[in-house]
Amino acid sequence: MTTSVLIIGAVILLLCVTSSKALYRFGVPTLLIFLGLGMVFGSDGLVGIYFDNYQLAGDICSIGLIFIMFFGGFGTNWKTARPVAVPAALLSTLGVVITALLTGMFCYWVLGFSLLEGFLVGSVIASTDAASVFSILRSRKLDLKNNLAPMLEIESGSNDPFAYMLTMILLTLFSGEGSISSILTMLAGQIFVALAIGFAVSFATAWILRHIELEIEGLYPIFVTAVVVLSYSVSEMLGGNGYLCVYIIGIVLGNSRILHKRSLVHFFDGISWLMQILLFFTLGLLSFPSQLPQAILPGISVALFLLLIARPAAVFSILSWFKVPVKQQFFVSWVGLRGAASIVFAIFAVVNPDVTMKNDLFHIVFCVAILSVAVQGTLIPPLAKRLDLVEEDSPVLKTFTDYQEQSGATLLEFTIQDGHPWAGKTVMDAEIPEEILIVLLTRGSQTVLPKGSTVIKPGDVLLLSSSRPEHLERLSVQMETSRKQKV
Repeated sequence: MTTSVLIIGAVILLLCVTSSKALYRFGVPTLLIFLGLGMVFGSDGLVGIYFDNYQLAGDICSIGLIFIMFFGGFGTNWKTARPVAVPAALLSTLGVVITALLTGMFCYWVLGFSLLEGFLVGSVIASTDAASVFSILRSRKLDLKNNLAPMLEIESGSNDPFAYMLTMILLTLFSGEGSISSILTMLAGQIFVALAIGFAVSFATAWILRHIELEIEGLYPIFVTAVVVLSYSVSEMLGGNGYLCVYIIGIVLGNSRILHKRSLVHFFDGISWLMQILLFFTLGLLSFPSQLPQAILPGISVALFLLLIARPAAVFSILSWFKVPVKQQFFVSWVGLRGAASIVFAIFAVVNPDVTMKNDLFHIVFCVAILSVAVQGTLIPPLAKRLDLVEEDSPVLKTFTDYQEQSGATLLEFTIQDGHPWAGKTVMDAEIPEEILIVLLTRGSQTVLPKGSTVIKPGDVLLLSSSRPEHLERLSVQMETSRKQKV
């Protein structure tokens, strides 16, 4: 039995990887690929694996979301994101509320849902999916003008926790125990506990990674993984929002000077992809295509309302205050794709014993996500070009902390003088610009391959490398100016 499960699991992973390789270049979002494979293997599919355990699926997806949200923060380059942080944060908070309210009222007035049921639908689909948007941009090697890429990255990376909070509020109201004071208390606890634990843990972890060097490099990812899982669990146990907590930890760690940062980025990139495969495939496996026809009409109606009214209303009501041009606002509203998080939140509602719904929430949200990604997602590249929002000769990867310039590197030999700001400090603490890499350190007749804990001493000769010559030129000018001043 164990061998059969392992074989099936390996075959599924291989199919996911190879199919994504074949379809990635055409801009097909990974969400559709993995969901589709799950449906093929599922109860109504060709393979026919019967799976209807919503509770198990919810647990699996919760674990997946922990790592996906952590890496969403860990991979965000704060330098590129800072200029648009305020409007992005408003989109991920106020925008989520506006979207949920408008969609809820549409479900109530037009589709005939009960008021609570309508707002629950609005809440679970109020967030957008970062993985789908950036898989499309990466596949086409597109970057967006006017800091649109980092705005979308912050919004879609941080709005899942707020949609989760709205979902929890609606589930509380379903239970009949949701007074205004209890909801406000829960909301405050969700936010403040998550922020307190997130910032405290992230700063402590960054300090540990800077000052304590492990003998085995492979233990660093394990250490960070344990920190992330523990922080999520403690935050949830104390009434906080675990997803917001791990996102904060990701943002702080991803933009801190820590040892083996690039290897950590690559490790969690792989883990994030594994979790996406697991999550999307599980959701596809859980779906019953035979039940989709009864959900397709409300699903299409909600998807169209989101695309044409709710999302544009949220985007234009917020970004207009920042004088963002109309065509950019239109593009931002278009790329508000619904994805895995929305389906996972629908599962949370389905397994909640206090929720009794007349409509098939899971398959309605499933339809909305598929339609959103299939229609909106495939039109993102041509729409961006049509609106003249594509940044030529610039990859979207610069939005992420693992970005590396593709141009050739320039080298500079740099001697550390007495009194230099780097003298007496470790490589990690010397505040060396991130664009500059110390390739080699020569100390007398000794040659050292520098690590983050290597102490730079007066007289050391550093071989510096940078893919951007202007950084080394600036450093060379500073060095020459300092030398003349001493003479």
